[in-house]
Amino acid sequence: MSKYQEVLQQAQSLSPEEQLRLIEDLISAVRHRVTAKPKRSILELRGLGKEIWKGIDAQEYVNQERGKCNG
Repeated sequence: MSKYQEVLQQAQSLSPEEQLRLIEDLISAVRHRVTAKPKRSILELRGLGKEIWKGIDAQEYVNQERGKCNG
């Protein structure tokens, strides 16, 4: 018998009130683990790929791209 099936069987032997309490406790524990993950920040991307732009003048690049759009 798997551990899950064993726990399920034990939970089914509880009274309805105890089952509800168990469900609430499990939801609370899982929710805490899921929401405890740190949120990401866009600032983490700062400097990413900067080596690609090394030696390229930003204004010159923009002017070239605009020229492509204008024909």
